Amino acid sequence: MNGWRISANLATLANALVGVGAIAYLLLGNPLFAMLLIAIGIGFDGLDGILSRRSGMGGSTFGRIADSIADSVTFGIAPALLIADHANQGSLWGSYAVVGYAVGALYLALALTRLVRFTAHHYRQPDFFGTPTPIAALVIIWFGAAFYVPAFLTVQPLVFYGFATVFALLMVAPWAYPKMRRGARLRIPMAITGVAAAAMLVPFQFRPAPDSAAYAVALAASAVMGAGLFLYYVIGPFTLPHRSHDPPSAVVP
Repeated sequence: MNGWRISANLATLANALVGVGAIAYLLLGNPLFAMLLIAIGIGFDGLDGILSRRSGMGGSTFGRIADSIADSVTFGIAPALLIADHANQGSLWGSYAVVGYAVGALYLALALTRLVRFTAHHYRQPDFFGTPTPIAALVIIWFGAAFYVPAFLTVQPLVFYGFATVFALLMVAPWAYPKMRRGARLRIPMAITGVAAAAMLVPFQFRPAPDSAAYAVALAASAVMGAGLFLYYVIGPFTLPHRSHDPPSAVVP
């Protein structure tokens, strides 16, 4: 087997493993580290695509299915548990537990729906239908850090759940969004967004004081990350050339 293809499969496996780690840390009551692991998984998810293209062999059925399984763990189950988690968040979050569980279940169902559709049909399309699960996971991380843990914009359960619902629905929306391949106009801004996610989450792991330099760095990184996500969701569809796609009703497996 081509060495690049083997490396791509290993990157897919690494994505799945960090997703399992994120789930474990959520169950242990450490959502901040789980967020960091999800962000690392996004890096591995991008890497497996790069390595697969370097192989010169094109995509394989095995690689496509394995990638979707890994994504379902890291960008489906882990963010859904993050939405539903209330382990260390006190009575305020506990009073909205039913809402959290419902939104988490909705997020997981829509993420899995999107991944099944992509694996069965959408991988042939030059663009995405609806937003990809790694981008949606980045959104959950950003709003989680803002309103959940460490809540740098204050604790707001209903705001967090509301935005999580909206962006969950966008994963299956019948709108085209760009794939981050070579030549994509937003490829560099989205790479910067991923780096900014790590730059935000690493300082937050140490629970810095709000007046510390580390906290200021994390806030600056969060602003860059938020700007990148805004570009993708709002500007992304306008960067695509006009193309004819199959209607959404034709893509249900």
